[in-house]
Amino acid sequence: MPIAGSQIMKMLPGRKPCRECGFPTCFAFAMKLASGGTTVDKCPYLDEEAKAKLTDLLAPPIKLVTIGSGENKIQIGNEEVIYRHEKTYHHAPGIGLLISDKEADDKIDEKIRKIKELQFSWIGVTLKADLLALYFESGDRNRFLALVKKVYQSTDVPMILISEDMDALFSARDLCADRNPLLYPVTKENIEETIPKIKEKPSPIGVRGDNLESLASLTLRLKDAGIEDVVLAPGSKSLMEAVRDQTFIRRAAIKQGFRPLGYPTIAFPCFIAKDGLKEAMAGSAFINKFTSIIIFSDFDQYSLLPTLIQRLNIYTDPRFPMGVDEKYYEVLEPDEYSPVLVTSNWALTYFLVSSAVEATKIPGYVCVKDSEGLGVLTAWAAGKFDGESVGEFIKKSGIADRVKHRKLIIPGKVARIKGALEDALNLEWEIIVGPKEITALGKFLPDVAKNLRE
Repeated sequence: MPIAGSQIMKMLPGRKPCRECGFPTCFAFAMKLASGGTTVDKCPYLDEEAKAKLTDLLAPPIKLVTIGSGENKIQIGNEEVIYRHEKTYHHAPGIGLLISDKEADDKIDEKIRKIKELQFSWIGVTLKADLLALYFESGDRNRFLALVKKVYQSTDVPMILISEDMDALFSARDLCADRNPLLYPVTKENIEETIPKIKEKPSPIGVRGDNLESLASLTLRLKDAGIEDVVLAPGSKSLMEAVRDQTFIRRAAIKQGFRPLGYPTIAFPCFIAKDGLKEAMAGSAFINKFTSIIIFSDFDQYSLLPTLIQRLNIYTDPRFPMGVDEKYYEVLEPDEYSPVLVTSNWALTYFLVSSAVEATKIPGYVCVKDSEGLGVLTAWAAGKFDGESVGEFIKKSGIADRVKHRKLIIPGKVARIKGALEDALNLEWEIIVGPKEITALGKFLPDVAKNLRE
């Protein structure tokens, strides 16, 4: 639970206003600190004990954990709310693919290929899976280490190493320690053996408990040892238990401020649901119910894409609509006689329009006016897509230097801006009112393009 400024005030040194923190009074500093507007180290008179205590109290209720290294590393946790409409979610769950060392070599190669090649362009972003989970299942330690080495050499994606054999687990870790792999599982049976090895060469670890109480006791023991890069696995046996446990962990951390469960979580639909469709449905439930890493036994383009789209839909900031940059975009290598269309910068609108233009096989220019991420009709109603502002944008966009004609197509739903837009462009452009629906561009655009050529 967030700490109040009045509580922080009681922990400050209580000196007369010195203003060395940049604020007129200690109370102003405390209130700003509580809202995240400044940092503890701005007060030069806090002793180390008070500073450490305040830092801990002000930390997000769920710990930030990094897996992997370099550009492909993923960060999970650092969340502050249960539901995204309360504020936002900060880190989308990592989607992982399980590779068992019992699988045939060609199957292993296929899965490595999938994690590298299965990528989808969607509303201006690239969607893809994030991790490979390498599972010691064969009982042959050399085979497991060979799998780890192969994945390490052929990809740079973050890795999760899964082994009940601690010697095999740490031998595998040593092969790829620079990639900062997640080691799983740490349990009550092996925790004392694990602690000195983790402290010697720090790595994030996945803690598995028989129940939530045992998870809390394990994280407390690890924190006492100075180990906090932890991911929780509640050990749920079914999907119903898993949803219950994931929800309880989230609520305990955020609503009750229960620090022993204040860590990101991992779930294994690959072990809970064996059937492909059931596994995909379980993964969907975990995306909804706060899980930070989700591991599948396998996927293809038809099961992975819906999962990634669901993740994107939930883990975008609801306070800011998705938008694209204000400028003109070229579709299919247009020339000086190609049609010019204008629309708003809501990402979905832009990609629908550009896709519709591309589908006609007619090269064109799509001019995108900044509307703060709103659709055309909504932007018009909010005064962000009117004749005057669109005219100013067209003038400064540079599109006039790219085409010899002066004909501009506007969306049919805002036909009423036609006169104002013509005035704003000093009657130098002819404004053509396009169709109200994007689906009608297929019939509309060829005739316009033909007239421009003639």
